[in-house]
Amino acid sequence: MSNATTMIPPTDLTQRPPRSARAQLGGYVILPRMLDKGRATLAGKAGEYHYNCPLDQRFTAFAGIDPDALKAELAKGKGDGEILEWINANAKNKHEEFEIAAWSANQGTRGPTDVESREYFTGLLAGLSKTRDDVHSWSDLLDLDDYVSFGGKA
Repeated sequence: MSNATTMIPPTDLTQRPPRSARAQLGGYVILPRMLDKGRATLAGKAGEYHYNCPLDQRFTAFAGIDPDALKAELAKGKGDGEILEWINANAKNKHEEFEIAAWSANQGTRGPTDVESREYFTGLLAGLSKTRDDVHSWSDLLDLDDYVSFGGKA
């Protein structure tokens, strides 16, 4: 068995969305989505998605990871498990499992907290659906946007 890293094919975000912001890796939400966007960015297949967007920055700030260093690791073709090992070894902010779980739970339910972000959120939601009253968190909105962007009806 070889120790060489197997190249992971990038997600083509012009053809399908990245994983949900609710998907977890190592207990961290947001991270799998960020990895999909990073791989797609490196391959020139990011479409409308942006690596190291404000959502991604919530993860990098919590973990204490440099997003450029993370992207350099992705460029080596590392899989999710290898990236998680790298994060655990290189994170400036070491957290216990329960802290990661609490942070992830909060991120999954976090919605707009001020008037400006509420107006922005409401405007984005109105562009996706006039009838959905079950969209309350940023994760809800991202999931709906991903669905609608690739042909789904809200």
